[in-house]
Amino acid sequence: MDERNEMQENEWQPPVIPPAPPRESGDVGERPARRKLIRPERERAAAGRSGADAPPELGISGGEGDGPQDKRSRRGTGRYKSRRSGSAARGMEGQARAQNREQNDQAQEQRQGREDPARAQNQDQPGRVRTKILKSNGQARAQSTPQGQSAPEDKQPIPGSFDELKTTLEREAGLNTSFDVVLREMTFGGRRTGLFYMNGLVDSASLTEVLKRLSYLTSEDIDSDALKLFFETYVPAIQVTKTDSFDDMLDGVFAGNAALFVDGEGAALIIDAKKFPDRTPEEPSLERVVRGSRDGFVETLMTNVSLIRRRLRDKDLRYELIRVGARTKTDVCIAYIRDIADPELVEEVKRKIGQVNVYGLPLADKQLEETTVNLGWHPYPLVRYSERPDVVAAQLLEGSVAVLTDTTPSVMMLPTTFFDLTQHAEENRQTPFIGTYLRWVRYIGIFFSLFLLPLWFLLVLKPELKPPVLDFLGPRQMGRIPLFLQFVLAEIGVDLMRMAAVHTPSPLSTAMSLIAAILIGDIAVKTGLFNNEVILYMAVAAIGMFATPNYELGLANRIVRLALIIAVAAFGIPGFVFGTALFIVLLACTRSFNRPYLWPFIPFDGRSLAALLVRPPELQNKKRNPLLKPQQLDRLPDSQKSR
Repeated sequence: MDERNEMQENEWQPPVIPPAPPRESGDVGERPARRKLIRPERERAAAGRSGADAPPELGISGGEGDGPQDKRSRRGTGRYKSRRSGSAARGMEGQARAQNREQNDQAQEQRQGREDPARAQNQDQPGRVRTKILKSNGQARAQSTPQGQSAPEDKQPIPGSFDELKTTLEREAGLNTSFDVVLREMTFGGRRTGLFYMNGLVDSASLTEVLKRLSYLTSEDIDSDALKLFFETYVPAIQVTKTDSFDDMLDGVFAGNAALFVDGEGAALIIDAKKFPDRTPEEPSLERVVRGSRDGFVETLMTNVSLIRRRLRDKDLRYELIRVGARTKTDVCIAYIRDIADPELVEEVKRKIGQVNVYGLPLADKQLEETTVNLGWHPYPLVRYSERPDVVAAQLLEGSVAVLTDTTPSVMMLPTTFFDLTQHAEENRQTPFIGTYLRWVRYIGIFFSLFLLPLWFLLVLKPELKPPVLDFLGPRQMGRIPLFLQFVLAEIGVDLMRMAAVHTPSPLSTAMSLIAAILIGDIAVKTGLFNNEVILYMAVAAIGMFATPNYELGLANRIVRLALIIAVAAFGIPGFVFGTALFIVLLACTRSFNRPYLWPFIPFDGRSLAALLVRPPELQNKKRNPLLKPQQLDRLPDSQKSR
């Protein structure tokens, strides 16, 4: 009986299951180890090293080149062989089932990978700014990533497990730590869901409508791909995108969107439900006009874009968005008219903004200007600011590029010149004759703010330079303080009063003005500390500075005026001549986006200079500004297009 059993055991062969790969045999009495999921090429390499051309379970030996694994597989013959073979059969059946499950998972992944590519391309990925920058040769292209940080190769995926997702949100977004970070958990159609948003940045009414619609779902309405059904059918929102990147999801939520998660889905739906704290558009305090529109830009980028679009209903008006700042992720919009603006200028603006590498722009446009345009200690502004939508729309029609930054009502217009900064909307709201008169009065005020005090000071120091008609100039008696110190103290006093007026509440501003005019000015003259003419000419220069349309230009002119006074006090006539020449050379060498700052004076362009000195009628102003190099130089459409 024992011999017959032993013979049967020696003749018994394990069943051959074709799908099963070779197993790794253990020692006698051990349970067979599970098959390692390795690539086929590694299996072939291992088989080549061991000299085995067939699985050891088939009884085919590898010859003299048997490896340790083959030796172990031939061990255990005898009384333990049947027990081992039965365990091997059960192990191989389990391996076959595992292989079938693996094949099913791969097939499901392939089906998910064959989604509609067109729809995936049309979906905007929040937080991922893809701005294609065409180089000057028109061939090379670059794609900008979120600025201020290096673009990671692999972004963090969204966890599929809901519990793991909550843990990640607590660690990365401050869930359950910051009171404004909210995750609303609900169950729709038997599927666990969560709505993640920032309290105060979203429209609660819109999200309530979304949840109300999803509350009608039952388990029969949802299949295995619940997120796809939500995206295509069940979420009643206008702008909805799908993302599988955790970083992009966070950027979108911090920008005011809401993210909808479904348990078991490694993706999220980004629902646009922004509602930022904002104010009503009102007329800017620095650009008031007697007749004209009363609306102005606000701190919300979308509102500002709409105000421009309302005035320019042009199909070629383009808004391109770039996100700047590793931490603030500030939205910066580049606006231009495609068939008018110079393409090289547009690409240069994109390139400079795309190269900004900072942590953030909490001060918005001013920090953006310093990191892109004005990179040094230059006192004069190289961009033109405006808070009026009509002014920005007019400049876009001329061929300029406008840069709108979120959280600020000021819009930068590029490029600009010294004479562009002296323009005001009031000139174009009046008749050409009155507009020309107002322009000349403004030019005279700017000239006085620059040269009136240095010239008067020079004539006082050098009386022989005065012509007979100007003999009345000069003080009859000198004050107790030298004239130079009187000018310096007066300049500082005017700046102090200006800053006090800014920081003084409105009900107290009148009282502050009376104190400055009566107590300081009048008493200082009566006590003999200051001369009457110094106060008079200082007041005229201050009025000319305040009449300058551009606030930054007025402050820069004040610095130049003070420098000329110091040069006159130190060197007399040579100081004034040299200082004035240095001032002109400084501006002539300045360029704003490769455009000369003193154009059309230097380099000289008579026709353009005449258009600056005289405000022409609208129908006679037929050419655009050639400095901007517009694609269409004619301002008026031809008769054929007008018909």
